[in-house]
Amino acid sequence: MASTPHSKYDAIVIGGGHNGLVTAAYLARAGKKVLVLERRHVVGGAAVTEEVIPGFKFSVCSYVVSLLRPEIIRELDLPRHGLEVLPLDGTFTPMPNGDYLWRMNDHARTYREIARHSLLDAEAYDEFGRAMLRMCQFVKPLLGMTPPDPARLKIREMWELLAMGRRFRRLSTEEKYDQVQLMTMSAAEFLDQWFETDVLKATMSASGIIGTFLGVRSPGTAYVLLHHYMGEIDGAFRAWGFARGGTGAISNAIAAAAGEAGAEIRTRAGVAQIIVREGRAAGVALANGDEFYADVVTSSVDPRLTFERFIEARHLPVEFLEEVQRYKYRGSSGKVNLALDALPEFKAIPGAGDHLRGAISISPSVEYMERAYDDAKYGEYSRRPYIDMVIPSLTDPSVAPPGKHVMSCFVQYAPYALREGAAAWDQKREQFGDNVVDTVSEYAPNLKNIIVGRQVVTPLDLEREWGLSEGNIFQGELSLEQLFWARPAPGWAQYRTPIKGLYMCGSATHPGGGIMGAPGRLAAQHIIDDMKWSRKRAFAEASVAAEARA
Repeated sequence: MASTPHSKYDAIVIGGGHNGLVTAAYLARAGKKVLVLERRHVVGGAAVTEEVIPGFKFSVCSYVVSLLRPEIIRELDLPRHGLEVLPLDGTFTPMPNGDYLWRMNDHARTYREIARHSLLDAEAYDEFGRAMLRMCQFVKPLLGMTPPDPARLKIREMWELLAMGRRFRRLSTEEKYDQVQLMTMSAAEFLDQWFETDVLKATMSASGIIGTFLGVRSPGTAYVLLHHYMGEIDGAFRAWGFARGGTGAISNAIAAAAGEAGAEIRTRAGVAQIIVREGRAAGVALANGDEFYADVVTSSVDPRLTFERFIEARHLPVEFLEEVQRYKYRGSSGKVNLALDALPEFKAIPGAGDHLRGAISISPSVEYMERAYDDAKYGEYSRRPYIDMVIPSLTDPSVAPPGKHVMSCFVQYAPYALREGAAAWDQKREQFGDNVVDTVSEYAPNLKNIIVGRQVVTPLDLEREWGLSEGNIFQGELSLEQLFWARPAPGWAQYRTPIKGLYMCGSATHPGGGIMGAPGRLAAQHIIDDMKWSRKRAFAEASVAAEARA
């Protein structure tokens, strides 16, 4: 491989997704010389805004924000760097019989709307919200905590686990049962205990399957439901919103904070190899032959790319590599982004209105949701899929020409592993897009007549273009066996790896996926601590050597 000499860096970050940028920003703020290498032409990874169709700006992959950690927004001063979050006003679910369910940010109106379907559910809805808030308050501290290694507990980690145990003991008996159920039950079964209205349970259970190859009746999806409940905007619990300018504005704000602190960011710089010398990461080699060197290398891409593509197997312990190879991706979702010259008109509520300003959910019943999963289990995309849609141009007109709109459709299920093989997505892409449009058109008959352009993103596209193995939007499933101290592998959940000087900082580490930034921040803290300890040790060794010479 050709070698091009470059100055040495303190740290190199592989991947310019939002987590990699967060790591770079914190390292640069700590005075480190940092280089970020992004393969694509734009930073952001899956949190990116692109003008796919002239005049229309799409949040191509990730499309809403809620989980971004408040401490990151505050510490990096992201609003000063251009971040502005606009509220997403509720969820509108049209039904095949012409009825609908519309949950709004207005509490009184939501109560009346649910009561229209069931007075019992309207009364239970507030109680459910309070219970979920208490569960979130119990779990949320874990988002900022480094997972302990149960096989090698340190004193500090033992105290943290004891503190967690004490917090659990302080929960009421009912809250303890709720917490155990959330960690073990399916989303649908958990919601069955609270509600009787089918469309309400179906729409709420959808949060439990986002990005997973599981159905709403699959055990473990109740936790994913809780994961998506832990978001907040400006202190508002369970609030979701749009970033003005699309989700790329989030990544751009973090990149601006990193650049202001001194980080160097390079695009069109795809990494081909992590250079390992004497058991230590020494730098990276790019696909074009350029090489960069650093004391620390941290990867924000997933374990398959990091350990199976960028590193020769001889550098890794066999047991660790086997764990990495067992890590589950199983991508299950796709996107269809539509450019529209008018607004869709839903039969349930004709015309324009506030119901179009929030999420629009095609989730009419629990059976509908489970049947969508049945198709995926046998290697087919869902013929009648769950679709979560937003029209951000109603809230942020900057993303579309005057009088026109962009509509983002997140689709579940679109399994990476089709019956004919993943490569078949190239032949099925347009069929998949047609199926999504056909499904939405059953509820909004004018849709086909107002489409002026579309982009279809399959799991195979997510893998090839955005580097998400098997198209998994969380860099690996949020299943119970892949959480906390087992993410990405048992014994290696503390952002370090078996190779000295090599770290992980992406969504494949705790606390997982979504536009959160927590993995990047936690990884940076450990890298900074290790660098301080390394300097102290080097200073001590130099002092001993000097005394010996004297």
